[in-house]
Amino acid sequence: MEWAQRAACAHEDPELFFPLSSIGPALRQELAAKRVCFLCPVIRQCLDWAMDSGQAHGVWGGTSERERAELRRTAALVDAHE
Repeated sequence: MEWAQRAACAHEDPELFFPLSSIGPALRQELAAKRVCFLCPVIRQCLDWAMDSGQAHGVWGGTSERERAELRRTAALVDAHE
């Protein structure tokens, strides 16, 4: 994970990337974390790592827990139809 040293979040408070829910103030926190991600030079490596390692919590690679779950479901459907 040497890419993590170049991540935009390396100097941010890690708690920013782990909102307690997806509504109210936590939604604003999630959006703030994603703003950091969208400026990150290693956003793709982060998302790949999160998907490969099954990260179920937090914002990784500019995606929320729900968004990664949807990506997993879509990938499973594609695999099932191949």
